[in-house]
Amino acid sequence: MPKFVIEREIPGAGKLTPDQLQGVAQKSCGVLREMGPQIQWVESFVTDDKIYCVYIAPDEAAVRKHAEMGGFPANRVSQVRRMIDPTTSE
Repeated sequence: MPKFVIEREIPGAGKLTPDQLQGVAQKSCGVLREMGPQIQWVESFVTDDKIYCVYIAPDEAAVRKHAEMGGFPANRVSQVRRMIDPTTSE
């Protein structure tokens, strides 16, 4: 199943409190339960003004539907084509 990186522009994201982040995560998980097991949230990275999320989904449309249902921005959705890590150099 394809993997996607979603760039969400959220001014002040890095200043969200743990309670606020928990609320966002709870909302996301609730939408995922509604959508079924074909879409999965892997992890997210919070920076000053953006959140980068990694999802496994059948297609970009499913990722965008999750964002719409959750009220989250999905400013850019990019399908992961390949992964590399330090062992790639060996």
